[in-house]
Amino acid sequence: MHPRNLLLALAAGAIAVGFTLVSAQAQAPMALSGQVSSAADGPMEGVVVSAKREGSTATISVVSDSAGKFGFPASKLAPGRYSLAIRAVGYDLEGPKNADVAAGGAATADIKLRPTRNLAKQLTNAEWLASFPGTDTQKKALLNCISCHNLDRIVNSNHDAAEFVQVFDRMTGYYPGSTPQHPQRLLGEARRNLGQAAGVKAMAEYLASVNLSKDEVWDYPLKTLPRPTGRATRVVITEYDLPRKQIQPHDAIVDADGMVWFTHFGEQFLGKLDPKTGQVSEYPLPVIKPGYPIGTLDLETDKAGNLWIAMMYQGGVAKFDKATQKFQTWKVPDQWQTDATQQAFLSPTYSDVDGKVWVKNSDRAQILRLDPVTGQWENLGSFKDANNRTITSYGIPSDHDNNLYLLDFSSSNIGKLDAKTGKLTVYRSPIPNSRPRRGRVDEQNRLWFAEYAGNAIGMFDPKTEKIQEWVLPTPWGQPYDVVTDKNGEAWTGSMLSDRVSRLDPKTGEFVEYLMPKTTNIRRVFVDNSTSPVSFWVGSNHGASIVKVEPLD
Repeated sequence: MHPRNLLLALAAGAIAVGFTLVSAQAQAPMALSGQVSSAADGPMEGVVVSAKREGSTATISVVSDSAGKFGFPASKLAPGRYSLAIRAVGYDLEGPKNADVAAGGAATADIKLRPTRNLAKQLTNAEWLASFPGTDTQKKALLNCISCHNLDRIVNSNHDAAEFVQVFDRMTGYYPGSTPQHPQRLLGEARRNLGQAAGVKAMAEYLASVNLSKDEVWDYPLKTLPRPTGRATRVVITEYDLPRKQIQPHDAIVDADGMVWFTHFGEQFLGKLDPKTGQVSEYPLPVIKPGYPIGTLDLETDKAGNLWIAMMYQGGVAKFDKATQKFQTWKVPDQWQTDATQQAFLSPTYSDVDGKVWVKNSDRAQILRLDPVTGQWENLGSFKDANNRTITSYGIPSDHDNNLYLLDFSSSNIGKLDAKTGKLTVYRSPIPNSRPRRGRVDEQNRLWFAEYAGNAIGMFDPKTEKIQEWVLPTPWGQPYDVVTDKNGEAWTGSMLSDRVSRLDPKTGEFVEYLMPKTTNIRRVFVDNSTSPVSFWVGSNHGASIVKVEPLD
C-alpha cells in the first residue's frame, strides 16, 4: 500500500475506533438521565448534576453536554431515592430536587434552573481574586490565606486595616491545620511567618479595600468563570463523606488493594476508606511530643508498600505496617528540637537505594536524613542559592537514585541535592517567583512540580537540565501538586478554582474538570490500574475523599 494511503487508512481506523468508544459510552445503560435548562438560556452545557441516595455517604456527579443532556451510568446508582443538586455559577436549582431510581429501570429528570439571588455565595476563591481590583502582586499576597479558610471570610468581614493587623498577629500563632471550629495554638516562641511589617501593613490595607468595611456592598463587579465544555463534561465524580466534619484529609493515596489512605491535617490519625463500601477506618498515631499541636501532612510509600507519615509539630516521622497495623515512630533528636520543629514532608520513595529516608524540618529550613534500621539521624542543615538566600523548600521529592529535590516555595528555584556528595545544584524556572510547591519524579526520572504563584505546571529534565512550563488556562488556579499517569499526562488540582486540570504535554492541551462543590485540593494521586485512569484527592476543608473518573 502507498504510504499516504496507509496513513489515511490508519487515520480512518483511529477515527472509527474513537466513534466506537464514544458510541459505546453513549449507549451504556443509564439509571437516571435528563436535560438541564433555564428559561433564559434553554439547554445548558457544563452544569454539574449531583445525586445522593438516602442513607448513603457517597454523592455521584456528572456534567451536562452541549445539548444540556446528562446521564448517570446504571453502574453508579443503586436503586433508591436520590436528592439532586447542581453547580452552575449564577444559577440555583428550581426543580426537581429528588428522583427515584428503580432496579433495572431508567428514570428521567429534566432539571430546571433559575438565576441565583446570591451570586457572591457561589463564587470560588479564584473568582473572588478575578473580581478584586488591584494588581496581581496585591492579590498574590492572599494566596497563603487559602490554606486555612476561603476568601469569603475576608470579603464578608468589616475589619479595617488596623483590625486586620491584629487578626494577622493572632493567626501567626495558630497551627496550620487549625480550622475556625477546631483551632490549635503553637507553643512557646513558634510563629508562622507573614513577612516584613511593611508588607503586612500593605496587605491589611488591601484587604480592607475589598471587604465590607466601608460599605454594605462591594464596589466592584463580581466576575465568574465559564462552565465546562467539550471533553471537560465527560466525567463522573464521586465524593465519599468522612464520618466527622473536622476531618481534614490532606494527602490521599490508593494502595494496590484499592484502599484509599489519607492523613488528618488536624487530628492524630491515619485514615483508610474502602470505596466499595464507604467504610472509614482510623488508626490512632502515637503522640511523641505531648502538649504540641497534633495533625499530619505528607503521606508517602516505600517500595515495600509501607506508609510513611510526616508528623508536623509532633517533631518526627512514622511508618505504618499495613499487615500488622502497627506504627513505628522516629523522633527528631532532642538537641535539634525547638518549639517550631515541624516535619511537613518526607521522602522514603527510593529509600531502597541506600536505606535512607529524607525528612524536611521547616524550622530553620533544615534537611534531615534518617536511617530507619539504626535510628540514626543526620542534619545536613539549610542550603543557600547563588544570591546567598536560604532555600525554604516546601516539597522534597527524591529521584530514582534517592537524590533529593528542594522545591523553593519563596522563589523560582529547584535545588538538586546529591545524596552521595551533599552538593546542591540550583536551577531557576523561567516564570519569576513561581513558588514551586510539591511534585514527584516520573518513570523517566524527570521532576514534575506545581508552580503555585506561577499558575503553572513545571517539568525538569535532569538529562538536559532544562525546565519546561505549561500555564493553566484558568486564571488563579495556583496548583499545589502534580503527578503524571501511565499515559504521560500530568494532573494537578487547585485550592482556589475547584478544578482538576489534566495536561497532555505533547500538545499542551488542558482539560479542566469542575468539582461539584468547594474542594480545597492539596496532594493529588492517579490510580493507573483503571482505564481510563482515576484521579483521587482529599477535600481538605470538605471532610470528603473525591474520585474523578474521566470518560476518555
